[in-house]
Amino acid sequence: MTDLVSTGFNEKLGLTLTARGPERVAATVDLTPEHHQPFGIVHGGVYCAVIETLASIGGAEYWTGPGRTVVGVNNNTDFLRAVSEGTLEAEALPIHRGRTQQLWAVTLTGADGKLVARGQVRLANLERPTA
Repeated sequence: MTDLVSTGFNEKLGLTLTARGPERVAATVDLTPEHHQPFGIVHGGVYCAVIETLASIGGAEYWTGPGRTVVGVNNNTDFLRAVSEGTLEAEALPIHRGRTQQLWAVTLTGADGKLVARGQVRLANLERPTA
């Protein structure tokens, strides 16, 4: 199983997986000023990236099977509360997993337990390209 979190952009996000399985993927992100937009709050793109990453991990690792992969085709994220610091907790749950596509719901909660953002990602199931 490829480690999809500790390389590239995912590493820069600071994701730490806390659960990884077919019915739930969870992670935390310790927020730093590097996650901020110019006004000192977490950039919305951070939320979108965390949401897509968790949905993609769940969809790619636990549903598509050998020789297949997923790509995100829609990421709809609602920003509910601004935060600047602390630890975000993220949880992805499958809504639908079909032959050609999947739909995952992801929530992001702040250190105070309040919902910060929620998103929904639609994934297309594809054959993995051969090199």
